[in-house]
Amino acid sequence: METTLIILKPDAVQRGLMGRIISRFEDKGLQIVGAKLMQISQELAATHYKDHQGKPFYAGLVGFMTSSPVLVMAIRGNGAITICRGMMGATFGSKAAAGTIRGDFGVSNSFNLIHGSDSPEAAERELGLFFKAGEVLDFPRAGDRWVYDMSSGKAE
Repeated sequence: METTLIILKPDAVQRGLMGRIISRFEDKGLQIVGAKLMQISQELAATHYKDHQGKPFYAGLVGFMTSSPVLVMAIRGNGAITICRGMMGATFGSKAAAGTIRGDFGVSNSFNLIHGSDSPEAAERELGLFFKAGEVLDFPRAGDRWVYDMSSGKAE
């Protein structure tokens, strides 16, 4: 099982979309193993987006991410990173396919509702930025036997 970081950005929080977006992940069969509503500090935003430092959109991105509360989640599942990124849709809402989070709820190319880790390495780094030890839980769900075929001994 893989765990990824998902951030519902200020526009998703302010528009009251948190529940609808969370439901999509749960409906898919993914497990939320950590969640917190928080205000991202300038320092945390700068650390999280350090790879974009020096790019023309960096200051606006940091300003946007610190402008209002966000919901950060740790989401677990077999192939969670790829699945979540597919559910999110293309980066720009105006180009995202219908049926994706950005395609169904977004039109802006700046306000794109959601962030998701793009690799296992990024997920590990990002989860460590937003969650302290013990805040991402490991617990069984009885329903997992109906989400995953476990007949081979591993989730398929």
